[in-house]
Order: sequence, then structure tokens, then C-alpha cells
Amino acid sequence: MRFFVIGDEDTVLGFSYAGVEGRVVHTPEEARDALRNAMTSGNVGIIVLNDYVAESIREEVSEIRLEGSIPVIVEIPGMAGPLPDRTSLEKLIRQAIGIRV
Repeated sequence: MRFFVIGDEDTVLGFSYAGVEGRVVHTPEEARDALRNAMTSGNVGIIVLNDYVAESIREEVSEIRLEGSIPVIVEIPGMAGPLPDRTSLEKLIRQAIGIRV
């Protein structure tokens, strides 16, 4: 299984440096299409969504999470920082691995 990232140019570019494929999206329609394609590709285990993209298609993201199936959807903050009332990427990393970056 592999990762797939959906987000803005900076997010997708950053993940591409680690060998993760992705798709740049600008509209909710593009995001829905990218999500559908990733869900049906058969070999994607984790879909990484920029939080702004996830918010624009919240209904679809929530439905997939409620199903509890693979692929798993993970939301990360975008380059502009986390949405209000969200945890920063630095804090998420610190909580996950216990190291300050």
C-alpha cells in the first residue's frame, strides 16, 4: 500500500520529495475527483489531505471516515498553518514521536 497526497502546490511538492505521489487541486470539484480516484486506485492505503482541502469536501471525508475502511484519511495543516482550533504540524509530530522539530 502507498500514500497519496491531495492539496495545494506546496504540500504536493513537499511530499513528492519523499517519493509520495499526489495531485494539486484548486476547487472542491477537483478535490472530490482526486479523492475518488485515490479511493478506487486499489493500492492507496493512506490519503493525506491538506486541511483546507479536507474542509472544502468535509461531507465526503466524514463519510469515508465513518466507514472505517482503507484507505485511511489523514489531515495535515497547509503551508499557511493550521485552520483555527487545529493542532499545528509541529505539535502533531511531537505528539506522535516525542521529538521537537
